[in-house]
Amino acid sequence: MPRLLIIGCVTSLLAALPSATGALAQEPKQPKGIVELFTSQGCSSCPKADQALETLIRDGDVVALAYHVDYWNYLGWADTLSSKENTERQYSYARMFGRSSVYTPQAVINGREHVNGGELGQIRDQIETLSTQGRGLSVDVSADIVQDEIRIRIGSGHGKANVMVAYFNDPQSVEIKEGENRGRRVSYWHAVTDMETIGMWEGKETTLVLPASILHQKGTGGCAILLQRMKAADTPGAILGATVMTPKLPQTANRK
Repeated sequence: MPRLLIIGCVTSLLAALPSATGALAQEPKQPKGIVELFTSQGCSSCPKADQALETLIRDGDVVALAYHVDYWNYLGWADTLSSKENTERQYSYARMFGRSSVYTPQAVINGREHVNGGELGQIRDQIETLSTQGRGLSVDVSADIVQDEIRIRIGSGHGKANVMVAYFNDPQSVEIKEGENRGRRVSYWHAVTDMETIGMWEGKETTLVLPASILHQKGTGGCAILLQRMKAADTPGAILGATVMTPKLPQTANRK
């Protein structure tokens, strides 16, 4: 069962960076959706969800990110990838959903709905359902590296939205020595290390440029670009478009 909490109210990627247009350019296909997994190394229900996220990333049909939260750290194992910022993002989604609680593992789909992050079939079904309902990713977002710049291109659409970048680490294997998952070694993919808003989209085709060197500073695995509406200054809404930039995925992840 998901664990519940009541609440009160990109170095290695650029190591081989070409000087001309990038071998790291995003594939041109439009992702079917975006999956944001809220997870914890201290939650016994989460390894199944971590594996489901890895499967989604390997399949390549969606943009998938893992946010390691810190509110289970008191149980005997401090998640090595957790941060209060990741926890705050989950709290903000709780406000958006009108919930009085957060839980792990939680998968938020397109910033619109949430399901148990350990149920891969439910995640895929929700992605398809949202697409059928016209609540999928409707705005084209692409990014590539040209010389020393990341060039982000956003297509036309309706309304306004924030342009956000989530930086994440390379896949890594962690041996958990205490807590509910004591003795397990779990592989973690696309663990978010930092997130920032870099601009505003107002329905017109837009190009934004970042220095490629920022990936050295923010995460070792790459970044995802999200086009997300905001319901309020601190409350996110629907994600209208997304893309991801990563090196070639390894064939296997270390797991025992």
